[in-house]
Amino acid sequence: MSDNGSGFKFFTGLVIGAAVGALAGLLFAPEAGEETRKKISDKSKEVADDLYDKFDELKESVTEVLEDVKDSTAETMETLKNTTNTIIKEVKAKTKEA
Repeated sequence: MSDNGSGFKFFTGLVIGAAVGALAGLLFAPEAGEETRKKISDKSKEVADDLYDKFDELKESVTEVLEDVKDSTAETMETLKNTTNTIIKEVKAKTKEA
């Protein structure tokens, strides 16, 4: 699970770095102010859309992991319950024999 966290941090850094780089490129480009503002606005919308998409992907991934953990825990509990019942039955059978 720590791999998901470091991957998310890397991705976040990558997106922020790309956004800052794109913004710096737009600000230092020799264009009229109106054109630069439009490009900044367009790029901001594009980055926001990408972030929303990546957040949705992350949310789906976390949901899948939680479902897997839930299923695995339920299976483990059922196995533990069955094993405990079997041991109890064996102990009761042996105490009756003695």
